[in-house]
Amino acid sequence: MSQANLLSPPTQITPPTALALSQKAPLIISHPPTSSLPWPLSLLFSRETPESWTINENLFYAALRTGDETSARAILERLEARFGESNERIITLMGIFNEATASSDQELEKVFEGYEKILRDDPTNMSVRKRRVAVLKALGRTQDAITAVTVLLQNSPTDVEAWAEASELYASQGAWGQAIYCAEEVLLVMPNAWSAHAHLATLYYLSTSSNNPPSLPSLALSLKHFCRSIELNDSYLRGYYGIKLLTTKLVPLLADAAPQQVSNKRGNAQTEDDDVPIPKLATVKKLEEIATNKLGEIVRNASQAKSGWTGYDQAEVIAARELLDRDGKIER
Repeated sequence: MSQANLLSPPTQITPPTALALSQKAPLIISHPPTSSLPWPLSLLFSRETPESWTINENLFYAALRTGDETSARAILERLEARFGESNERIITLMGIFNEATASSDQELEKVFEGYEKILRDDPTNMSVRKRRVAVLKALGRTQDAITAVTVLLQNSPTDVEAWAEASELYASQGAWGQAIYCAEEVLLVMPNAWSAHAHLATLYYLSTSSNNPPSLPSLALSLKHFCRSIELNDSYLRGYYGIKLLTTKLVPLLADAAPQQVSNKRGNAQTEDDDVPIPKLATVKKLEEIATNKLGEIVRNASQAKSGWTGYDQAEVIAARELLDRDGKIER
């Protein structure tokens, strides 16, 4: 594992990557920090670089992820000695450690009470407000978590993480309209985030999954955002997976629907969201072909660990293979 991974690990770290990172912790912990002076003197008489503390923080997360609480605690103590226990980031890291090591709901409740005390003393601590939402979610108090993230957004209306969390919380309750609204707010801030487009596409797809027949306008919007995700990242497995799943459902729906019905639904869709028409059957079939070919290419090359094809999550590759196997459209 290269040093670049320690300086800027991937947003969604895979278990093997987390393990490889955490295995570096004992080596780094065995070396004394660059400055042994107590805070705040450590700020004045220190020769370390900002990168060294970024590495320590990333190792802290990796150690917690792999259950190495001893290394995580040692790294946290080093960071606390360097920056002081009242530092906002250190307070957050301590909270994350307590959350990760809590073994019962009662212990999580104590963590929550600690966050409440911090916020009474400093209501502007946004990091702790976010951790408070995470604890409520872990405790199964979804409605309280939604209330908490709503308050957070009232104070920070451009916080992408908060909008994304709100979207997931609403989706977990089947409140698709609110979940979609929150996901669209993410795209207002980050219009070129392919994962955000895929998330919104997934919500549109799920919102119609219980309808019989499914809503063609919602499926059309889902297809639109999945297509946008692969336009932004032409190697995005999840985008091609979504297109394959959608087109497989859309082809029989469009084939069975009378032309006049499809035309009417296209007109209705234009009034619902951004003038998105119902796609033509020929277009959907072409998209299915493209998605099938690309997924097959990804599965073959990723399974063989070919150079340039090793960044995919193994679980996603397996899911793509299973999807292709359903209609026998994967080349062995």
